[in-house]
Amino acid sequence: MTDVIIIGAGVTGCAIARELSRYQLEVLVLEREEDVCCGTSKANSAIIHAGFDAQPGTWKARMNVEGNRMMDALSRELDFPFQRNGSLVLCFSEDQLGELEELYERGVKNGVYGLRIIRGEEIHALEPNLSPEVRAMLYAPTGGIVCPFKMTIALAENAYENGVQFSFHTTVEGISKASEGYCVRTRDKDYTCRAIVNAAGVHADVFNNMVSSHPLHITPRRGEYILMDKKAGSFVSHTIFQQPTRLGKGILITPTVHGNLLAGPTAEDISDKEATDTTAEGLAQVTEKARLSAPQIPLNMAITSFSGLRACEEKGDFVLGEAQDAPGFFNAAGIDSPGLSSAPAIGVMLAGQIVEKLHAEKKQDFHAERKDIPCVSQSTPEELEALIASDPAYGNVICRCETVTEGEILNAIRRPLGARSLDGVKRRTRAGMGRCQSGFCSPKVMELLARELDVSPLSLTKSGGASLLLSGKTKE
Repeated sequence: MTDVIIIGAGVTGCAIARELSRYQLEVLVLEREEDVCCGTSKANSAIIHAGFDAQPGTWKARMNVEGNRMMDALSRELDFPFQRNGSLVLCFSEDQLGELEELYERGVKNGVYGLRIIRGEEIHALEPNLSPEVRAMLYAPTGGIVCPFKMTIALAENAYENGVQFSFHTTVEGISKASEGYCVRTRDKDYTCRAIVNAAGVHADVFNNMVSSHPLHITPRRGEYILMDKKAGSFVSHTIFQQPTRLGKGILITPTVHGNLLAGPTAEDISDKEATDTTAEGLAQVTEKARLSAPQIPLNMAITSFSGLRACEEKGDFVLGEAQDAPGFFNAAGIDSPGLSSAPAIGVMLAGQIVEKLHAEKKQDFHAERKDIPCVSQSTPEELEALIASDPAYGNVICRCETVTEGEILNAIRRPLGARSLDGVKRRTRAGMGRCQSGFCSPKVMELLARELDVSPLSLTKSGGASLLLSGKTKE
């Protein structure tokens, strides 16, 4: 018997785990993939929304604004990159101005600070590369950008350091009510727990419907993106939205915290909960609609494309809290946009409910802070000299595109919940994220992985499971 099982190690599950780790509870996170941040959390816009879009009174509105306000302190405590670059919503005609004003009023009701509508010369003074067709725009200074990988990993590592256990490659196949709490059945073993947190992304409806007669229905919504080189990173300084539709916030253009430029996503409702492939039609749509906002966007500098799935519950809002007819079963379901922005607030709220349910007491030795892997590319000469003096591996560059060193990669593998795959190293260090997309550095990263994990190179994967990187026989 454990106290709490969390299904899903995305940003929401890890935020809840970290908050629960403040209390005297045994917490176990079950994740079907080989690492944290392998689902929706790894393939999104990397935006911290201001909170003006959601309807007032919804969970999305409340959690977004509260999560946004928590982000500065959280990024300092857990040492992940976050910037308040501000966001802009573009209006292309006088006929649409009323809709922009409605968005402003909605944001005010939601408690978003600093909103204002901009017209005239200030439009292109703020963003010179915007279309000349822009007539007005809503400015939200509290909007921001973040690294979703670093944020999720930071939450998970801090939870782990405070006693939370993680079990990867663990697929939940069934949940049933037990005499006290629940029995969770996986492929390899059964677990019993006093409470469950359902943070399973696009699969959260499946688990809810195993124990509750109030069914959920989640539709995967695929969003495709184009990522451009760092040479394009200064094309805009704010996050640029078009006016939202019923399918979402439209095609955006944004800088990233790492200096790239990102355009997307599309919004296509599909039935396959695993369909994260990109399509010619989707990428053509990104191209066409991004150029409406900024005709000269340098899409010729694209270095990769990707897609992710958003978990859209049919009622259109987050589903949060204890299921009405399943005591001890807590949903964090339907977490689509603005889920990344909302995760810290969802973590606090749901942890509070669980702690009250289980009568848990606070720990006296909770450690709130965590340090990230030193980043050589952003170090001063003095910092770099000290790093190399502490470990000469920090002077050996492995990934030329992103200037990632052997020391950083070894740190990523050796640290709590360390990398076990090529993508695991990539998410923690950015080795392979640059212009050549692992073309140069992957053999050396694989060599380090095999050595540090004491495994055959033939067993290494790109992202766990069947994604083997090599085939063939080694020499006798």
